[in-house]
Amino acid sequence: MMAKNHNENARRTGKVKKQLEKVNENLVFIRKQKKLTQEQFADMIGIKRSALGSYEEGRATPGNETLIKVSSLFGISLDRLVKENLALTADASVFGSDTAFPAAKNTQSKEPLPFKTKVLALTVDKEGNENIELVPEKASAGYLQGYTDPKYLESLPKFRLPFLPAGTYRAFEIKGDSMLPLTPGTIVIAEYVEEVEEIKNGHTYIILTENEGIVYKRVFFNSGNSTTIMLRSDNTLYPPYLINKADVKELWRAKAFISKEMPNTETTLDKLMSTVVDLQNELLTLKQKMGEA
Repeated sequence: MMAKNHNENARRTGKVKKQLEKVNENLVFIRKQKKLTQEQFADMIGIKRSALGSYEEGRATPGNETLIKVSSLFGISLDRLVKENLALTADASVFGSDTAFPAAKNTQSKEPLPFKTKVLALTVDKEGNENIELVPEKASAGYLQGYTDPKYLESLPKFRLPFLPAGTYRAFEIKGDSMLPLTPGTIVIAEYVEEVEEIKNGHTYIILTENEGIVYKRVFFNSGNSTTIMLRSDNTLYPPYLINKADVKELWRAKAFISKEMPNTETTLDKLMSTVVDLQNELLTLKQKMGEA
């Protein structure tokens, strides 16, 4: 009898686990069908962005209050939300009668799919606030392999900056001199970008790709090819180059930096004085030419 009860409990536990997995997958599906960022979706259902990230990654499961809110907002019964895989629904009724968004269908297309970075892994403190994970230069190679692994992120140094506006941030130690005046060892604090359409032309980003790992560049849209973006260094000794949007694993918009070096005001003043002298010499030459004429 005890063995029978044990088997029955195990069967029920497995069934509940599968249902909970469906809930997590359905939250991702609903958000993407409604074309919402994680921040926007979390605000709509009254939870923190970090909590939604945990639900979507399967590290936690939403409570009844959250499920009821989702059911009410999007016209989906609790039974369907918990028991069905909504992505397999072939008609628009999955969202009720008040929606204009179709259910997901076959994604195969001759046109390239819109670029989106993957669901983001993150860490939170005891109060549920998102940490800023620091990726040191020495850990950059490991980040490419572990950026989706919460356990790897837990191993990184973490801190918080209370003056930053609401958002998801990560810090990266840059190397090389391609983005002078930011020197090697500077820590760039960047905000997570979910979709390529959110790129601001000419702004600086941390880009994670399979071929190059972590790079810090100024990003431009490529008007000649919608499937690529241009990466440009601030140091003109380095030529710009194109990468495919599909190769981007993560994208972070630079918001602030922490430098290990104080600004060299003497060098700046020397450059200014040199420029003034050059202008004076050019003006003198111009006057001499006008006098000869």
